[in-house]
Amino acid sequence: MEKKRVAVPILCHGHSRPVVDLFYSPVTPDGFFLVSASKDSYPMLRNGETGDCIGTFEGHKGAVWSVCLDTNALRAASGSADFSAKVWDALTGDVLHSFEHKHIVRACAFSEDTHLLLTGGVEKVLRVYDLNHPDALPREVDKSPGSVRTVSWMHSDQTILSSCTDMGGVRLWDVRSGDIVKTLETKSSVTSAEVSQDGRYITTADGSTVNIWDANHFGLVRRYNMPCTVESASLEPIYGNKFIAGGEDMWVRVFDFQSGDEIACNKGHHGPVHCVRFSPKGESYASGSEDGTIRIWHRPFDP
Repeated sequence: MEKKRVAVPILCHGHSRPVVDLFYSPVTPDGFFLVSASKDSYPMLRNGETGDCIGTFEGHKGAVWSVCLDTNALRAASGSADFSAKVWDALTGDVLHSFEHKHIVRACAFSEDTHLLLTGGVEKVLRVYDLNHPDALPREVDKSPGSVRTVSWMHSDQTILSSCTDMGGVRLWDVRSGDIVKTLETKSSVTSAEVSQDGRYITTADGSTVNIWDANHFGLVRRYNMPCTVESASLEPIYGNKFIAGGEDMWVRVFDFQSGDEIACNKGHHGPVHCVRFSPKGESYASGSEDGTIRIWHRPFDP
């Protein structure tokens, strides 16, 4: 039997507490970038290819649960336990906007056109802020049935995706009407939901299951049983033929899309893996852990 190949990661230090979210920008004229959220309250921006630290965003007074970059990687956003979401200048590190909430903000996402910021959290409210009019009151989408864990935009900003910490399923909201148009049923609460780069698939992790859904017709494409409880999963963005998953056993595994067979198992973290994401070119992937480190793995497998 062929021995599984393993990757030697780039080890990225800098956070003093667990890393709980990672987000890659698309490829820009200046390359691509990786932003990380940590319970240490300081989001960090890195060169997505080398892992070299570019800077730290300073201003939150509580754990940061969610981070994202806009399409051009010119702005970053973060959601925090200090009851705020902040928008940052990714070039200078300055705070551009700070949006106060009434409870912990667990999730945030820029719209594809970069004009809107979506937030969700313990308040069970999805809010949409117009970044062209930041002083205006946000639009509140109909109340979420539970505490919001993840949010994303889909369908050219016509659909919002969200999941909850205290119940299963992924909900899809029509932005114009504010109504839930579809619920993708899962066994457990969804801890990770990713819309693929080409907009074709939604990859979710719940309990010890990874699901891949058709993002346009909402049918289940594949369901995989994982060897442990996984917290995050990500689909390879170029070929769509592999996905990664990480969770409580501290390992980052690579699986074949068609068969679900494990292709590689990457060991190195010293605590549970909270987040995994493929880079936009699919040549590497990053993992963030309870141990406070980020590891960037250059894949040892052929496309």
